[in-house]
Amino acid sequence: MARRGLAVFDLDGTITRHDTLLPYVLGFLRSHLARSPGLLRPVPMLVRFGLRRASRDDLKSALIRGTLSGSTRAELDAWTARFVPQLLEHGVWPDALACVARHRAQGDVLALMSASVDLYVPAIARTLGFAEVLCTRLRWQDERLEGSLAGPNCRGAEKARALEELRGRHPGLWVTAYGNAASDLGHLCVADRGVLVNGSWRTRQAAERLGLTCLRWR
Repeated sequence: MARRGLAVFDLDGTITRHDTLLPYVLGFLRSHLARSPGLLRPVPMLVRFGLRRASRDDLKSALIRGTLSGSTRAELDAWTARFVPQLLEHGVWPDALACVARHRAQGDVLALMSASVDLYVPAIARTLGFAEVLCTRLRWQDERLEGSLAGPNCRGAEKARALEELRGRHPGLWVTAYGNAASDLGHLCVADRGVLVNGSWRTRQAAERLGLTCLRWR
């Protein structure tokens, strides 16, 4: 019998074919056109980010606050209920879903760990049958979204920390982790088996030097 394990999947670019936050925001704005000018509000932060005077956390918060801040939980939940099925029908790698299914069939604990936000990542996790979900959390004021980050951006070193937290909750399980970006290499190295999926040429070279497995999913 195969050894039961913990399978940890990144979302954007690993399970999905592309980033999910911007399509989520743009899709919401198409149904709320009065909010569309909010797309201009993050531009100064984007310039600062390009000049390395702002972090990814700052940029992500500026985008969300500029476009979604003040939206009610009911409005965002309704859009999430439409967005997630569309994404999973048209925007994911079939090989990724097959890999998730194999781990589930083996009895592995499935964990989704993403820098994307808790407006929709938990809904994706529920739909795909993940037992654990760790993602970037946003701040609310009563039932309206405030939009700033309520904790660390779940990326880079924070993912490595979160994976160790998962390992602590599931002691003794063999950990396999999947990611696609250079920022994922840190937590892939923490796993018992780290797998880089659809990485760029440069990232694949770095992964191979670290002894990680490299796969191409379609």
